[in-house]
Amino acid sequence: MKIVLASNNAGKLTELQAMLAPLGVTLVKQADLGIGEAEEPFRTFVENALAKARHASLASGLPALADDAGLCVDAFGGLPGVDTAFYATQFGYAKGDDNNVRALLEQMAGITARRAAMVSTLVALRSADDPEPLIAVGRVSGEISTEPRGSNGFGFDPVMFLPSFGKTFAELPVEVKNANSHRGMAARQMMALMRERWL
Repeated sequence: MKIVLASNNAGKLTELQAMLAPLGVTLVKQADLGIGEAEEPFRTFVENALAKARHASLASGLPALADDAGLCVDAFGGLPGVDTAFYATQFGYAKGDDNNVRALLEQMAGITARRAAMVSTLVALRSADDPEPLIAVGRVSGEISTEPRGSNGFGFDPVMFLPSFGKTFAELPVEVKNANSHRGMAARQMMALMRERWL
């Protein structure tokens, strides 16, 4: 089954393709089909993921899978949340993973309560008009480290410290990260839903 991935993030494509491989699903990036990015005007992950999936499915005529994910920091009332990808821009930095990490560590300087969660919400649609979207949510709690550690992964992986491993996501081997990440949890739920409802 071919499914359009409503994202142009290469890291997400690689992770999700590996995780969904057992279903025989082939993910195609929307950019490879000439589809631009959808508007994401909402304040929750699930609403934005649904909007992205509908946009990609309508433009491609294919089933679609969208992921909206982000970092939710307790000390900031759950922010940056849906604004995670653009976090650095509100502090005068260019958009990008390294700048996001730099801005976060600057904003958390002197804060001792460093609990945070990485959240991934996956939404899949059979068509743009599908009245029954499949929705899967993965959430991993941890702490924001005081400095980046590790070189695997992307996004906030170098500062998302997992007490159960004593390491950041970026210090874990890829297969261990995928098995324990927010996106990994959501992908396993999504696989089960696709098997039950679509295949």
